Amino acid sequence: MKKICILLSIAAISSLMAADGAAVYKAKCFSCHGDKAAKAALNKSQIIAGWDEAKIIAALNGYKDGSYGSAMKGVMKPIASGLSAEDEKAVAATIASFK
Repeated sequence: MKKICILLSIAAISSLMAADGAAVYKAKCFSCHGDKAAKAALNKSQIIAGWDEAKIIAALNGYKDGSYGSAMKGVMKPIASGLSAEDEKAVAATIASFK
């Protein structure tokens, strides 16, 4: 019984610590990409609403390593570099849901 309680506690804590894609989007993306990612950031980027999760994660990783992004590379590198892998997955799912 004690083991079950410990496992349930760990599961509960893990779910509370999981990244919240909507919160990450609001904190890191909203100011440039707008409501539901429907605008071109600083009138220079692509509209990212509806991109699939893999494309978003690839773009974020490309910004991190400098292999992606023309006009927005300098702006996006510090933002993308501040995201954990969990944050990337969560925010990618959120953006992909904006259709």
